[in-house]
Amino acid sequence: MLMTLVGIYSLYVLITIYVSVMQIGYINQIKRKTPVLLTANDFLKAGNYAVAKEKLSIVNVFIEYLVFIVWIAFGISWLHSAFIATPNAAMMNIEIVMSFIIINSIISIPFSYYEKFVLDEAFGFNKSTLGQWIKDTLISFVMTLLLGSLVVWGIYEIIENFALWWLWSFVFIFAIVIMINMLYPTFRAMFFDKLTPLEDEELDSEIKRLMDTTGFVSSGVFVSDASKRDGRLNAYFGGFGKSKRVVLFDTLLEKLSTKELLAVLGHELGHFAHGDVFKNIALVGGMLFVMFAIFGNLPDSLYLEMGIAKEPYVIMILLMLFMPVLGFIMMPIMGVVSRKNEYAADKMGSELGGAAGEIELANALKKLVEENKSFPLSHPLYIFFHYTHPPVIERLKELGVDIGYVERSGIEGKCEVDI
Repeated sequence: MLMTLVGIYSLYVLITIYVSVMQIGYINQIKRKTPVLLTANDFLKAGNYAVAKEKLSIVNVFIEYLVFIVWIAFGISWLHSAFIATPNAAMMNIEIVMSFIIINSIISIPFSYYEKFVLDEAFGFNKSTLGQWIKDTLISFVMTLLLGSLVVWGIYEIIENFALWWLWSFVFIFAIVIMINMLYPTFRAMFFDKLTPLEDEELDSEIKRLMDTTGFVSSGVFVSDASKRDGRLNAYFGGFGKSKRVVLFDTLLEKLSTKELLAVLGHELGHFAHGDVFKNIALVGGMLFVMFAIFGNLPDSLYLEMGIAKEPYVIMILLMLFMPVLGFIMMPIMGVVSRKNEYAADKMGSELGGAAGEIELANALKKLVEENKSFPLSHPLYIFFHYTHPPVIERLKELGVDIGYVERSGIEGKCEVDI
């Protein structure tokens, strides 16, 4: 059984790297050809950035694979030996699992630093200082330590007290996922971004008009000082019920016209009107259910092969180690659903924008690609495994916009803009 699990993880790594290699080869071939949606210089720059990001992803996946092997071979046993003297069983499980999480987080820090201060810096995206990055990293670390310990303790108690522990653990974790979605804007405002009420009264009035049209009840429209960290454009709706907030990045306000901004928000309201948030949460819930069902029924022989007892901390660590694998398997399914939802949201966004709504949304999409320097083309295999949004060229085509690009590969365009 152990070799089967290692084989599955190894296959996941090979497929992931293969898809990335195909993407790199595709972009390297096309980045010097006829530019799409970008100037020739920006098209080449966006292609180089996409390639550099993909190369970093390959290195990251390879390191994660080595770390996985170490954990499976002797790492979990080593953690057990390090904390075996802990007199309280619950505390021992918390210490072991949190040590596992902390060690993995420390291993990921160099990649995070490189991406922010080497890669993003070289391509003009990074606006953050080293001090700001260290502060953000420490806050994330402390929050992970405190909240993570509570979650681990909760799962430990469920495993120890319920025969169908995997089912109740799923319910517990799924409830936490929903809670995170509710509290995300509040936590982000408390610890990371400064949110201020939108001062433009005319724009605020127009946004509230759109919200009233779709029945979206919000606690307000806020502006995030995201430009202190990054130059990219974005916006998001967060929370549930009356805690919902509309958050606009200050970079978005700076670069988009009022009508274009309203078209983007109309798109987001389309997601709300169609219940896409709940659909996405349901998909995540389905993935979590499958994961807990599988690892809640693994044969005892697996633990014998690993040379460790079937303890709660072992089950939790195995769950976390294999979560990326299931996520990779589920992504194409989630991608198909998500891309369909995006087309429907685009349609509603254009309708809410009035007579020229389609043009305004199309202009907004173009600007987002231009400002974020997103390479607009991609390999079909990469789209299948990684895309939650349709290719931007397909979105423009659906909106009735002809950008004059007829090469077949253009239909597989890429847009890494989350709107």
